[in-house]
Amino acid sequence: MKQIKGFDIGHLNNGAHFLFVANAHKRAIADAAVKDKVANELQMLERAVQEEDRILVTSQKSLLSDDIREADRKRDNIYRAIVKAVNAYMLFPNKETVEAAKVVKQLLKDYDIKITMQLDRETGLLLNLISDFENKYQTEIAKLGLTHTIIELKNVNDKLRGITEDRLHAKALVIIGNLKRARTASDEAYRTLVQKVNALAVVEGDAVYSTFIDQMNTEIKHYKEEALAHPKKKDDNKKPGEGDPKKPGDGKKPSNPKKPDDGKKPDDGKTPKPGREEDPGEDKV
Repeated sequence: MKQIKGFDIGHLNNGAHFLFVANAHKRAIADAAVKDKVANELQMLERAVQEEDRILVTSQKSLLSDDIREADRKRDNIYRAIVKAVNAYMLFPNKETVEAAKVVKQLLKDYDIKITMQLDRETGLLLNLISDFENKYQTEIAKLGLTHTIIELKNVNDKLRGITEDRLHAKALVIIGNLKRARTASDEAYRTLVQKVNALAVVEGDAVYSTFIDQMNTEIKHYKEEALAHPKKKDDNKKPGEGDPKKPGDGKKPSNPKKPDDGKKPDDGKTPKPGREEDPGEDKV
């Protein structure tokens, strides 16, 4: 008697989980015999799959809100004003002012911040630039009369940094909670469908349902082997001489010996530190 094999889909990551239940629904819809006999179960699975899909799409959307956009716009305006002021001071008749402007302009050039940058990257670069303004180049900034402008830039950059972190954290918690509920609903709908098909195969015989059952078992086998496969551990208990037949220390010189240090000086510490960007990978909930 053919039966759909048991498979705990709760161990799949988010993408694989959605694809599995979506494919199960698609196959059941395509099988006329199954579709007619499990209509209610298919409706429940369809609703669950649609909700899971909606939440996954939402999780990939931009988390920028109006207050973040407004703070970013204000920050960009202040930064542009600083750049324009420095360029204007380059034409100032006072020599000390011009020299200070040259130093600051070179610093701006080194950081090469563009207001079209990815939000977090711009925030990180400005964090380091502002630190340089307040410490290493405090005198030059004061000579150009930009001290208060730098303070204003720092305030809005810190505000934007805080808003972004809080919003990302809050949004992530909401998405995780919603996705857990959606996955649980999909799990239950899938289990109910499988139980119904297996019961029908026992009562009515599996001939009518064999195609669907075979398809699902093939899919389950594939996911168990691929999506849930764990890499084999290396055998760390090999005895000496086993495995690699090459003997250590055969006396041969390496074909391409490493050259000694080229004598280059280490970084002098003035190179701007880029902002750190993270790319959180997808994981199961």
